[in-house]
Amino acid sequence: MKKLPIGVQSFEDLRSNDYLYVDKTEDIYRLVTSAKIVFLSRPRRFGKSLLVSTLDELYKGNQSLFEGLYIYDKWDWTQHYPVIRFDWTNIEHSCKFVNLANS
Repeated sequence: MKKLPIGVQSFEDLRSNDYLYVDKTEDIYRLVTSAKIVFLSRPRRFGKSLLVSTLDELYKGNQSLFEGLYIYDKWDWTQHYPVIRFDWTNIEHSCKFVNLANS
């Protein structure tokens, strides 16, 4: 039985360590071949980081991670693309409410 990927946000970890993975690469293939601008707006814990990690590995051309998945024989693995990722998880922040009505 495969392990459940609770808290796993890395596609490489997920595929390399035999976690359960529901293949979403058909949706990803349609996204990257037909969409021009994409805004990912989903609630917390709905897989945004894993999606971005999957796109990262796809554009870097890490073919072995996609073996057995929908996109494997449809992607041009000879092409590699630069990937820039911003990770906001470790940024400290505070939220201060300013009541402008009482100013």
